[in-house]
Amino acid sequence: MSGITALGTTYNLPNYSGILYQLTPADTPFFSAIGGLSAGGGQATDYEFEWETFDLRDAAQNTVLEGQDAPTDQNRVRANASNILQIHQETVGVSYTKQAATQRKSGLNNGQSNPVLDELDWQTEQMLKQIVRDINWSFINGVYQKPSDNTTARKTRGLLAAIASNVTDAAGGVTATGTAAASTDLITLSTHGLVNGDTVTFSSVGAAAPLVAGQAYYVVNSSTNTFSVARTKGGAAVNISADGTVIWSKGVALTKNMVDDTLQLAYDNGGISELETATILTGSAQKRAITNVYSSAGYVTKELTGNVGGVNVTRIETDFGVLNVMLDRLMSQSSLAVVSMEQCQPVYLDVPGKGHMFQEPLAKTGAKDRNQIYGEVGLAYGNERAHAKITNLK
Repeated sequence: MSGITALGTTYNLPNYSGILYQLTPADTPFFSAIGGLSAGGGQATDYEFEWETFDLRDAAQNTVLEGQDAPTDQNRVRANASNILQIHQETVGVSYTKQAATQRKSGLNNGQSNPVLDELDWQTEQMLKQIVRDINWSFINGVYQKPSDNTTARKTRGLLAAIASNVTDAAGGVTATGTAAASTDLITLSTHGLVNGDTVTFSSVGAAAPLVAGQAYYVVNSSTNTFSVARTKGGAAVNISADGTVIWSKGVALTKNMVDDTLQLAYDNGGISELETATILTGSAQKRAITNVYSSAGYVTKELTGNVGGVNVTRIETDFGVLNVMLDRLMSQSSLAVVSMEQCQPVYLDVPGKGHMFQEPLAKTGAKDRNQIYGEVGLAYGNERAHAKITNLK
């Protein structure tokens, strides 16, 4: 069930009596947690924002001679990191008739009122939830884009794209290259070796829209030399709208060694040092895999729960301490991230007289009301070396 892309009327927004249920989950754990940890987030005065990082020299037995002069001057050099604010802007519009005819189609359940009595307010509320989900998705999966002018949209760099130093590739760097055809929705590579249900993650999709690099797909309709991909296991093949050359890696099952190696990368580079906020961020598939690999290895898993920034988490005992495990529906199913959460926060642009994320009525253009929701927000992720990730997981 998808939303309309036009004015809301009594015809395309029917209102039925009975209890109202939401079909799409609206939880946003990562965004909520880092906002809670930073007391709501930071504020920028430009659409590009930056922060500084520095490190200390390697620890050593730094000896000096008795009575010698003061050593040569040393200072620590700071570096900067930056990201971009991404605009989130949506509009809802509802006709006067739709706002007034609140009991349309209410006759099937005698004595019951339709659950939505203020259509414009309800639509605005749901659109705000959608924006928050988009922000959460962008903070995890977003790909950086800083345009030279306003003819191209700005895109904030998400956590997975930001992590460049501490990376474990489950596929060991093995890739395959094929051609995607819009006419058949098939990807062609001679004896590709994939079977239905396998996971593939594209590192490059060329012009093959709407495939997205970095997202996990499931193989469907596989034959010796061709296959299609779906967003869900056994689901409908993605409708490829343009031909292109694509590069992918086949997903490999998570192992405890992968997790331990990745935790060590983060730890050795100064990350996950605050156990209250040291977190493994995962989607549903890798959440199950983490539990399975630690349990099957005879490792003790802590039956504990807690919270990070007000978000409930479970905890698991590792060689590097008891870490939080945060389940997020919008995390890539083929990746797993190790996050020093205390280094992350949302950054907002404060629009004078309006605030960070605001709703305002738009000008009248007919027998309808229209509301605009607007906000600009980006992710500050601290030192990317304090985080780590595993990619190309099954």
